Amino acid sequence: MPPSSVLQNKEKLEKLKSQADQFCQRLGKYRMPFAWTAIHLMNIVSSAGSLERDSTEVEISTGERKGSWSERRNSSIVGRRSLERTTSGDDACNLTSFRPATLTVTNFFKQEGDRLSDEDLYKFLADMRRPSSVLRRLRPITAQLKIDISPAPENPHYCLTPELLQVKLYPDSRVRPTREILEFPARDVYVPNTTYRNLLYIYPQSLNFANRQGSARNITVKVQFMYGEDPSNAMPVIFGKSSCSEFSKEAYTAVVYHNRSPDFHEEIKVKLPATLTDHHHLLFTFYHVSCQQKQNTPLETPVGYTWIPMLQNGRLKTGQFCLPVSLEKPPQAYSVLSPEVPLPGMKWVDNHKGVFNVEVVAASSVHTQDPYLDKFFALVNALDEHMFPVRIGDMRIMENNLENELKNSISALNTSQLEPVVRFLHLLLDKLILLVVRPPVIAGQIVNLGQASFEAMASIINRLHKNLEGNHDQHGRNSLLASYIYYVFRLPNTYPNSSSPGPGGLGGSVHYATMARSAVRPASLNLNRSRSLSNSNPDISGTPTSPDDEVRSIIGSKAMDRSCNRMSSHTETSSFLQTLTGRLPTKKLFHEELALQWVVCSGSVRESALQQAWFFFELMVKSMVHHLYFNDKLDAPRKSRFPERFMDDIAALVSTIASDIVSRFQKDTEMVERLNTSLAFFLNDLLSVMDRGFVFSLIKSCYKQVSSKLYSLPNPSVLVSLRLDFLRIICSHEHYVTLNLPCSLLTPPASPSPSVSSATSQSSGFSTNVQDQKIANMFELSVPFRQQHYLAGLVLTELAVILDPDAEGLFGLHKKVINMVHNLLSSHDSDPRYSDPQIKARVAMLYLPLIGIIMETVPQLYDFTETHNQRGRPICIAPDDYESESGSMISQTVAMAIAGTSVPQLTRPGSFLLTSTSGRQHTTFSAESSRSLLICLLWVLKNADETVLQKWFTDLSVLQLNRLLDLLYLCVSCFEYKGKKVFERMNSLTFKKSKDMRAKLEEAILGSIGARQEMVRRSRGQLERSPSGSAFGSQENLRWRKDMTHWRQNTEKLDKSRAEIEHEALIDGNLATEANLIILDTLEIVVQTVSVTESKESILGGVLKVLLHSMACNQSAVYLQHCFATQRALVSKFPELLFEEETEQCADLCLRLLRHCSSSISTIRSHASASLYLLMRQNFEIGNNFARVKMQVTMSLSSLVGTSQNFNEEFLRRSLKTILTYAEEDLELRETTFPDQVQDLVFNLHMILSDTVKMKEHQEDPEMLIDLMYRIAKGYQTSPDLRLTWLQNMAGKHSERSNHAEAAQCLVHSAALVAEYLSMLEDRKYLPVGCVTFQNISSNVLEESAVSDDVVSPDEEGICSGKYFTESGLVGLLEQAAASFSMAGMYEAVNEVYKVLIPVHEANRDAKKLSTIHGKLQEAFSKIVHQDGKRMFGTYFRVGFYGTKFGDLDEQEFVYKEPAITKLAEISHRLEGFYGERFGEDVVEVIKDSNPVDKCKLDPNKAYIQITYVEPYFDTYEMKDRITYFDKNYNLRRFMYCTPFTLDGRAHGELHEQFKRKTILTTSHAFPYIKTRVNVTHKEEIILTPIEVAIEDMQKKTQELAFATHQDPADPKMLQMVLQGSVGTTVNQGPLEVAQVFLSEIPSDPKLFRHHNKLRLCFKDFTKRCEDALRKNKSLIGPDQKEYQRELERNYHRLKEALQPLINRKIPQLYKALLPVTCHRDSFSRMSLRKMDL
Repeated sequence: MPPSSVLQNKEKLEKLKSQADQFCQRLGKYRMPFAWTAIHLMNIVSSAGSLERDSTEVEISTGERKGSWSERRNSSIVGRRSLERTTSGDDACNLTSFRPATLTVTNFFKQEGDRLSDEDLYKFLADMRRPSSVLRRLRPITAQLKIDISPAPENPHYCLTPELLQVKLYPDSRVRPTREILEFPARDVYVPNTTYRNLLYIYPQSLNFANRQGSARNITVKVQFMYGEDPSNAMPVIFGKSSCSEFSKEAYTAVVYHNRSPDFHEEIKVKLPATLTDHHHLLFTFYHVSCQQKQNTPLETPVGYTWIPMLQNGRLKTGQFCLPVSLEKPPQAYSVLSPEVPLPGMKWVDNHKGVFNVEVVAASSVHTQDPYLDKFFALVNALDEHMFPVRIGDMRIMENNLENELKNSISALNTSQLEPVVRFLHLLLDKLILLVVRPPVIAGQIVNLGQASFEAMASIINRLHKNLEGNHDQHGRNSLLASYIYYVFRLPNTYPNSSSPGPGGLGGSVHYATMARSAVRPASLNLNRSRSLSNSNPDISGTPTSPDDEVRSIIGSKAMDRSCNRMSSHTETSSFLQTLTGRLPTKKLFHEELALQWVVCSGSVRESALQQAWFFFELMVKSMVHHLYFNDKLDAPRKSRFPERFMDDIAALVSTIASDIVSRFQKDTEMVERLNTSLAFFLNDLLSVMDRGFVFSLIKSCYKQVSSKLYSLPNPSVLVSLRLDFLRIICSHEHYVTLNLPCSLLTPPASPSPSVSSATSQSSGFSTNVQDQKIANMFELSVPFRQQHYLAGLVLTELAVILDPDAEGLFGLHKKVINMVHNLLSSHDSDPRYSDPQIKARVAMLYLPLIGIIMETVPQLYDFTETHNQRGRPICIAPDDYESESGSMISQTVAMAIAGTSVPQLTRPGSFLLTSTSGRQHTTFSAESSRSLLICLLWVLKNADETVLQKWFTDLSVLQLNRLLDLLYLCVSCFEYKGKKVFERMNSLTFKKSKDMRAKLEEAILGSIGARQEMVRRSRGQLERSPSGSAFGSQENLRWRKDMTHWRQNTEKLDKSRAEIEHEALIDGNLATEANLIILDTLEIVVQTVSVTESKESILGGVLKVLLHSMACNQSAVYLQHCFATQRALVSKFPELLFEEETEQCADLCLRLLRHCSSSISTIRSHASASLYLLMRQNFEIGNNFARVKMQVTMSLSSLVGTSQNFNEEFLRRSLKTILTYAEEDLELRETTFPDQVQDLVFNLHMILSDTVKMKEHQEDPEMLIDLMYRIAKGYQTSPDLRLTWLQNMAGKHSERSNHAEAAQCLVHSAALVAEYLSMLEDRKYLPVGCVTFQNISSNVLEESAVSDDVVSPDEEGICSGKYFTESGLVGLLEQAAASFSMAGMYEAVNEVYKVLIPVHEANRDAKKLSTIHGKLQEAFSKIVHQDGKRMFGTYFRVGFYGTKFGDLDEQEFVYKEPAITKLAEISHRLEGFYGERFGEDVVEVIKDSNPVDKCKLDPNKAYIQITYVEPYFDTYEMKDRITYFDKNYNLRRFMYCTPFTLDGRAHGELHEQFKRKTILTTSHAFPYIKTRVNVTHKEEIILTPIEVAIEDMQKKTQELAFATHQDPADPKMLQMVLQGSVGTTVNQGPLEVAQVFLSEIPSDPKLFRHHNKLRLCFKDFTKRCEDALRKNKSLIGPDQKEYQRELERNYHRLKEALQPLINRKIPQLYKALLPVTCHRDSFSRMSLRKMDL
């Protein structure tokens, strides 16, 4: 209001206030609908779920008034969780991404009283979705409503149940509570009642008073829950509304103003009393409320009454009601009747029609609300309470009819609704079990309901199973049933408050829920007992005369029935005696009845029971355990715990189930798989409570049935797979080890104990001679072993059978059976009970035959060694050697396993390891399976008793021991540490020894509970189809270490944290160390064992091989220290082993030691250095020099540096220094040559090291690389094998770069080297005599001659032992050389090579080779003919390097051989580019001229390269031999280049001052050589005077003319070009000017006379050649060139005339009489200015 009018309106306000006060006091307890709005929930969920938008606004335009129906969201983030059951409706929406939202609703519509029904509201909602004119007619109301919506936390605090009980006591009462709302799901929810709930919800819906006389307009309904008819009998059980008291006695509905037929929207919640009587009812009173206060008008006037009785025939009354309303108060005793009953003298609204609609809904764990269940529970209750007759619904059941009705109601249970069955499941099963255990006495007869109850249980359980698919665990066990057994089921006579747990406490027990049972029965009943038939044996009839007779008849019938089916002759005798003496009837034992009923049932019942066998098995086991516990029998000997006939039942049951499995496994695959698992778990549990021998006999009978079936199957893998599952589950028993009698030794017991006799069918398997019980029995699956260690024997037999390569179709089970053994060992290993080493040794003894079985599989194991660069695994035994000792044990085992019986004593225990494997393809195991198998092997080797192993090794043959060593070799590769990087990439395989605490914890929790847990844990997801197409395949049932075993999926890997990867790498490292230490221990045992036998050599070789292999793998420092110690001991004990027999191993050992000498860890370096030093020392002591080790170490070093990527020279140098120190300080050998020899060796190694390291640096510089390789090869001059290796490396490098001539040279050098040593070894005429034979191929070859002092004689062992140092090796090298020459186009050299080869083949009379060679020769010579004049071999350049940046190359000059037609610019660009990249482009400079370089003038910070084109240079006398193009381009050692200059420093000047410098270079080797650049060793310069320059020029011109004239076929173009250059007008200045300058006058210096004369003669020759050329040209030209020819002739004549006087002038001094001078004429004695320099 505007402020001005405030004062005037103050009174108004006061007035309003007082009115409001009055109204509230008077009408405060009534309510009336005022306004409504609607919120579109789906919009909120979707917008709250979408994280992109933070607020959503929805506007609805309503014509002139804008009403916005908006939701605004504040995104305050609260912990979200996925809501398991989001909505029960069909359109379940996703609430997982729902974020908290605040909703502000601002649009409300006034509620119109006549439009309150659901239909009206639905219409409004439809209108709201599409805004239309309808909404405009509604009156809006301005208001604001804020609602916070957020997902509920996992465990809300201060929580109230729907009954308003605190879930947990409140720590603080002032906090606002959170209230759980009871859900009414649209679909059935199947959960058993576990808490008490008894609620009633009342929904008044509508009232129609249109036809009622009188004033009734503002109507409210008062609802009360009454326990009697007096108004004061209302019970305070109605839940109060917010801010009211918790419970009230009445509830009112809202008033709709002035409406005679209102609709209501109330929910009234009532807490039902636990016990209802017929007088409990709901009372509805209808009032008219007067709004205006009038005189004599009460506030509320009652205008009608109606009611609903709560019980009808003992059942709760719920549902929709349409009730008549009475106008006056109901009469006396109305509550037991329904208002529909027309009571006399009562007035009803609208003529007793139904005018009031109300719905009543119950949520109760007391009332089943299902007729069938009600009937069953009522009947059972009547029996319990002993109240007859029973009223059920409209029926009265008399006692004589009870038995029939009860049986009917039991069978009718199946027709009841599933939801109530599940809700009352616990009670239902309890009652059924009770009926089995205590047959009720009806009309004096004991009625046996066992069969009916069993059938009912079977069908209920199957129903649950079928209808609640989603509720199964991995095993197909329904979780409702599993939890019933686990938490709910107890033996009916063992309830916690029974009088005593002993046998006396049979009476006085109290039962669940509302159906209590009195234990007191009328005494008269017991008299009838003596006349009754046996509970379940109809064969015993009549009244026996005395107790003894009856007992006798039972026993008799029992014996009689042994053979037949023994339907049910099993009433416990004592119970008869008890009944006859008039005591209470003894209760039966549930497990015994259950077993009996199961054995005797048939047809569909049996099928149902089989489908859910697990349930009955687990029920039976729990019953047995309870029975033992409550009867204090747990300490009783196992044999006397259960009666004989129960054990017979169990045996029969197991036997029939086994036969079901065997007969049906192909048809009902899934069912049989479940059945098989259940049976195994059952036997596993029985091992805990029954006699071990008895259970073993059951296992045996199952085995027998499977085995006999296996015989006839073409593809047994499915059945074997089932048997594996069966065995694996039994072996998961917590006392598995104890059950195997690990402490008894394999000696025949004096009298076979029952346990042992149950383990084998024939006691003849025991041989009585103790000496037969050799150690071998412990290592074989011998009969004594399998009798003594029954389960372990079965496991290992399965392993042997499945892994046997002859086993047909079992390949798919390898992984499964291996994992079974692996998991068993894992569980033993982590079991704290077996942590003591001695106990572990006992456990390991159970698995000793495993070693033999795995040795059998060596050929099938995955070859881990192939991943190494080394050769594959060293199978010491070739497949055909396997034949040598057959007598295989496995095939007998197979037979035995199939037959399920034991084998007779084996004859030759030593021969069991070698099956004949030749001619059979092995199927290889996967890497994973092999790895698991090897882990098992190592575990047994680690934990077994050393002395036992030693004894066994002594018995093994050499072949078998070698097989064992092969296995160890494989283990080394398998468990090599791979490093973290691999873990990041790879699926990890983790070791059983892991320090994984989580797994340990899991083991501690689960391990002790026993096999039961496996069922909970197993996952069906791991089913994989085996190759045989079975549905089981290798189901991985890994109970022990779920996350430690091998099937971790790759997908897990993606989100591994760094820490996890680190952890896995750590585990892998520990495993690698552990595995290798076990291997090392085993090797030690082998060495100790064989060192005394005569066959030690071959075995020790194998041991050494494994040792070396382990050194080659990545190892931890811990392991290597031990490994080196073992290696040193081995070498010092058996030095001859290394230096005489196993020479290859010596080389290997040197390589390994050197590798570890370069390790970055100092302890490893010191150990490796010590080992290497001792190796040298031992070699020296044997023969006063250690040439062998010296050579091997040298060879090893080069291969190490050549191949190893991460090699560190610094560390290696330190180790070499250590070795040197050892040698210097070794007092014993100080006087010998040993220290000096060591020093030489170390020095040589240093050199090689430097070169090889440089090689790595120069990987990109081909010339430098080849130089280094060359240098290293030179360093190996004394070890031919190594030099050969490096020469071949060089040949390879050249071939890569297509330098075929150089590659050929390397091969020729190699061949020469081989020939050199071959001629020392064997004197054969036809072989080449060392290098000399090869000089025709290349003059360089002589450097291969072995003439130096320290040449090793080739007969010394280990030298020249390579494959090339043989005749065939030589032939091979030469053939390669010929091929390379041929590729290089040097066919003449091919001929020379074959000249050496032909005699060898001729001597061998090898016509085939000879024909090939001659064919190749013919090819070579024909190519020479065809390619004449078109061959090109190479271009040569002089390259000089200047500058300190070049290091070794500084001031060096080389001649480079480049491919033919390489231009100066090309090589210049290549070198400049290469060195520019290396030093920086601005640092490298190419010197353009070819003048001598003055070092002082160069910039010291730059690198200079001088490149000059050079030509081969020959003296005149050489030209006689160098005729063809090949001659002039092969074996070149001298090259020349010319530099023009004048005396005043310019390069070019006038003719008379033009000098020329000729530089002749001599290289250290002739081209082509084994490298493409050769050092310049000698340089000489010749300076030509101007006249000599002129002579050279004229000679060159004359030669060109001659060549062009005589060319064949003639080339007119070329001829005319040369002619034009000689006589053409433009250039006649050329020759003419030369003549005029030098010949115009006779020189004054007599020294020049000869030159003058020579030039004159040159011109003479020149003019003659010109004439010949012109003549030739004339004959070639056509008519079109006649004029050109004439022009040329004219020019020629002019030239001739000009020259004539100059040519004809002779120098008189030269033509004196000749003196008889004798001097050698050669080019060196020419008188010219000559300067020499070196």
